[in-house]
Parts: sequence; C-alpha cells; structure tokens
Amino acid sequence: MGRRSGGLISSWAEAQRQQQRQREAQQLAVLRQQREHDRRQREHARDMARMHREQRAAYRSRREQEVLLRTQELDAQVAALEGLLAEGCAAAPFSTETLRREETVEPFAPGALAQPVVMPDPSRYQSHGGAWTAAGRAQAQQEARARYEHDWYAAQAAESRRLADLETYRRQYDAWASARLAEIRTHNAGITEMVRALRADEPDTVVEYFSAALCASAAWPDGFPRQVSAAYDRAARQLVLDWELPAYQAVPEAKGVRYLVGTDQEKVVPRPVAQRRALYRDVLAQSVLLAVRELYAADEPGVLDGVVLNGFVDDVDPATGRAGRIVVASLSVGRADFQAVNLALVSAVDCLTGGLGGHLSARPDQRAAVRPLRSPAQVGSGVVSHGDGEEPDLLAMDPIAFEGLVAELFRARGFQAMTTQRSNDGGVDVDAVDPDPISGGKIFVQVKRYRRTVPVAAVRELFGTVQAGGANKGVLVTTSGFGPGAYTFANGKPLTLVSGAELVELLHTHGLRGRLGDGTGPAPSAAAAPEPDVPDASDGSDDAGEGHFDEDFNVLGMSWRGGVALDVCALVCTGGRVLGDEHFVFFNNHATPEGSVRMMRSFAGDRAAIRVDFDRLPASADRLVLVAAIDPEVDPEADLASFTDAGIRLRDASGAELDRLVVSDGRPGETALVLGSFRRRASGDWDFVLGGKGYTGGLEELVGDFGIEVA
Repeated sequence: MGRRSGGLISSWAEAQRQQQRQREAQQLAVLRQQREHDRRQREHARDMARMHREQRAAYRSRREQEVLLRTQELDAQVAALEGLLAEGCAAAPFSTETLRREETVEPFAPGALAQPVVMPDPSRYQSHGGAWTAAGRAQAQQEARARYEHDWYAAQAAESRRLADLETYRRQYDAWASARLAEIRTHNAGITEMVRALRADEPDTVVEYFSAALCASAAWPDGFPRQVSAAYDRAARQLVLDWELPAYQAVPEAKGVRYLVGTDQEKVVPRPVAQRRALYRDVLAQSVLLAVRELYAADEPGVLDGVVLNGFVDDVDPATGRAGRIVVASLSVGRADFQAVNLALVSAVDCLTGGLGGHLSARPDQRAAVRPLRSPAQVGSGVVSHGDGEEPDLLAMDPIAFEGLVAELFRARGFQAMTTQRSNDGGVDVDAVDPDPISGGKIFVQVKRYRRTVPVAAVRELFGTVQAGGANKGVLVTTSGFGPGAYTFANGKPLTLVSGAELVELLHTHGLRGRLGDGTGPAPSAAAAPEPDVPDASDGSDDAGEGHFDEDFNVLGMSWRGGVALDVCALVCTGGRVLGDEHFVFFNNHATPEGSVRMMRSFAGDRAAIRVDFDRLPASADRLVLVAAIDPEVDPEADLASFTDAGIRLRDASGAELDRLVVSDGRPGETALVLGSFRRRASGDWDFVLGGKGYTGGLEELVGDFGIEVA
C-alpha cells in the first residue's frame, strides 16, 4: 500500500511540474510578445518622428524654393530692363517686304471626285452551271448578262455624274483661285503704292508707316505701352512724334523674397529707392534710343533725315492735378549723328543727355517734366494718333495692326507674344508662350478678320498646324463667330476659339480698345466677304455637293439600333414655337423656304440625315429642334422601346465625321421623342442641348407642342 501511495504522489508531483513548466512557458511567450510589441512601438515612433522631420524639411525646402523662384523672376525682370536696348537692337527691323504676301494658293484637291468609278468585271457575271437542261443554262447566262448590263449602265451613269461634278468643282476652284490671287496681287500692289508714296515724301503715308513700324516692333518687352502721335515735316524731312514710355511701376518695387522659418512667413525685401529710381531713368533712356533706332532701321526708302521724339507717361500732372501726358524725355537727332553711335556699348542715360544732347527728367518717378524740343502740333500738318482716342473698328483695321493688337492682348494677359513674319509663317499669325512652368508652353495663334462664320476647315487647319509645329495649344481669334461644327471639332483638343464678341470683352478687360462696327455685337454678314477657305470636295453624293463653293454647312446623321422604322424631322423655332409650318422639315416638306435646313440622303453608317447651314437660319430663330417618330405606315403597332444606342453624327460638308452627339433612348409606349436642340448663344454661336421628352401620341402630339396645328 505504501508503495502504491508513493507512486501516486510521484505522478502528482510530476503533473505539477509539467503544469508549472507550461505556465512558465506561457509567461515567457507573453513576455516575448510584449517585448516584440514594445520594440515595434519604438520603431513606429522613430519612423513617425523621421517622417515628420522629413515632411518639415520637405515643406521648408518647398517654401524656400518658391521664394527663390520669385526672387529669380524679379532678377529676370530687372535683367530684361537693364538689357532692353541691347536685346531690342538684336530684333529684326520692320520692313515693307514683310507686308507682302506670296502669290500662291492651295492646290486643287478634288478628293473622292478624282477617283473614277470602277466598272463591273464581266468575269464576275459568268454563269457556272447549276441547271440540268440546255434551256436552263441559257436562261442563267441571259440573267447573268442582264445583271452585268444593269451594273455597267449604272456605273457609266455614276461616272458621268462624277465627271460633271468634277468639272463643276474645277470651275468653282478656278474662280476662287483667281479671286484669291487677285486679292493677293491687289494687296501687294497696295504695298508697292505705299513704298512709292513713302519715296515721294507724302506726309500721311510717312506717318502711318513709321507709326505702324514702331507699334509693331518686336523689340518691346511684354507690358510696354505702344501709344504714338506723329506728324511729318516734309520740308525738313523730319518725323516728330510723342511716344509713350513705361510707367515707374515697370521697375519691380521688390528686390527679392525671403522665407522666415520661425514664423513660417514670407518677407518681401524692398528694392532700395535710389536703385529703383536710377534703373527707371535708365529704362526711359533706353526706350527713347530704341524707339529712334527702330524708326531709322525701318526707313528703307531713306525718307527721314531727322527724328524728334518726346517720351511721355500718362499720369496725373502734379502741377495741375489733372490726368494728362507728362513729357519726361525729349530727343532731336539726325540720321548721321545717330548712326555714329554704337548702341551696344553706350550708357543709355549718358548717350541720351550727353552724346546726343537730349533731355531726360531728373526725377521721372515724381513726374518731373521736361520741355519738348518740338511737338507734333508745331509741325503744321495733320497729327495722326494710334493707341488713343476713339476705339478702333476691328473690322476696318489693317490686318497687320489687327494681328499686333491680338499679340498685345496676349502680352497683357501675361504671355510672351509677338507677331510672325508674313511669309513662311505656316499659318501662324502670333507666336505666344505661356511662362507657367506647369500648364504653360508654346501657343500658336491664328487671327481671322472675318465678317462671316469661320468655317470648320480653318479650325482643322489650325489643329494640324499645332500638331506639326509641336505647340501645346492653338488659339483661333476672329471678329465673327464659329458654328457648332467648329466647337464640336475643337472639343477635347488643345484648341481655343475666341469669337468677335469675346475678343472685344477681353480687350476691354485688359485695358485695350476695339469695337465691331457700331457696337460690340457680331458683325453683319452683308459687308465685304473675307478671304475664302477652300472646302473639301464632295464625295459625289447628290446632296452632299449641293450649294455654292464657299458654303460651310453641317450634316446631322442619325443612327440607332433596333429594327424600328422612324421619321427624323427638324423644327426651326423661336423659343418653344416653330416659326411656321414651312419651317417644319419632314417627309412632306424637304426644306425650309430659305434652304437653311433640308432633308438629304444619308452617308454610310447613318439611317437618316439632315443638312443644316447655321449661317442662313432666319435671324429670328434661336433653336433648331431634332425629333424622331415611329412611321405609322411601316410599324403601326411599334413603340420606341427598341430605339437604343442612338446618336447624331456631326459631319462637315464633305461627309467627314467631326463628332458624335449621344441622345436619349426610347421608352415603351412612346411613339415620338425630342432628340435634342441646337440653341443660339448670345455671341451668335450654337450649342447642342440634349432632349429626351417622349410622346405617346406620335408626331402629331409632338409638333402640337411646338405650335403646329394638325388637322
């Protein structure tokens, strides 16, 4: 018994030891987990501290970089002002040759009309048996022969139509090309006449030419004014002019920017007053010398023996308290004396006041004036002013001056911009650069002084120029407007379209002047037509080639899924009311009275098509509504439930697809649907607005909502 009891105690003790070891192992595991957790916590804290340090360092570096860039920009502005004369002298001078146009026109491009219709191949119409009797085989051969003859005559007829259309297109092109060449030759003849008048010392021509040369010069930095009043003394062969100089604000008030780490603030370091005043006087002296240099450099005919230039600023005269011109510099210099000066090496102030004997205000920042050596009003002949007075009519403005105005607008908006040479410009009138380091880049600007709507072809041409020239963006500026086809083509592309009304608004916003005719609205279309654009050739279809050579119309092609038969119609409306029954275009009325909207045969891929000339829509119309309805004769029991994946293909006159406009699907029980409407904006352009309203009463109920009474 005792031995058994000892065995039980031994087993019990062993069990206790096992349990103790398990508890100790569990405690050790818990301790290891706690230590691992603590270690990870410490590592996380170190990581967070390091991340915060790195974030603070990155934030500080970013702020320091920002202030460094701003300081560098200020330094660059000052460097540009200090090198104004040297940089300006390196620019190409204004020349009469740059005003001439090359006597070239776009080549004849008939497109699909140049491709002959393929005649049927007789070998494809041979009968290859299949009949058991001689009579059957003879009948099969006769049927094959009949099919061949039918297709051959159809192809011959199509080829005859193609040749007739090609001849018509050729005559239209020849007429356009002759008119274009005549216009270019007239322009060049005008330049020749201007040169003759310059050589004859005709005062008006001399003043206009040199004023344009000074204003159009590429030597002036962005933001510099270009206002001039001039007169020509024919007896002395002397040009006398008042030329606006930059204001004191042209010299940056700040010298730099510092970042204060302790307060997380930026501190502007002011430029010393003495330094700013000295730089401003130097800028005025450089501007006067550069203006005289530009005048003599542009004097190819040798008209000028002397120039008197009075540099003024538009400000409040401290002597009278009234706004006016304050002359702060004046110089009278002959050609020989001026050409003897090496402008690349002179000190501008010393050259103006000492070497050439001119006058320069000692304190121009305080508007201290000097006495003009001679004013335009003292010449005795008529004084011509540019840049002040009545707002110029953009429609009547010289094309060169208009391009210069657009370039000035871009400069006023903070861009670097200059007009291009008249030849070999690749269709670009103004080269602009957006200096923004993120969103900026090269910009190609085309300027079209039009009175009618700019055609889609011009927008496509600009897009091609942007792609070929590697520009970031293209801008087309016009005095007229754009049709929906142009806006649709530009949508999603790096293109911006600026209509005439928008241009006038931009000019006024940035302190520039310009008007369209008697007002700021769209120009009337009855005035002289602009340079025409060569349209794409027709593809040979009966309707696509209709109209005049210079027409710019759009084709609205409808497509949808489902076997439902539909009638697609159009209503020309004012508000929600059709202009009249004759302006409801459908299967029984194929066109409006003026022909602006008409049904046409659809292009491949479309199930219905309507041709629209937005420029010819009645002036009282403000929307064109497109609708679709079940054809009750074909599908009397059908509804629009299967009318799905519907859209409008917007095409140009040649049939090329410009964009697709998605419209709403049909719904069960409805038999008519408003697809959408083109609506005229205040600027005269058109936007597409999606429809979607359905009708259960078919086309009769729908048109009743638009004011048409159905008997």
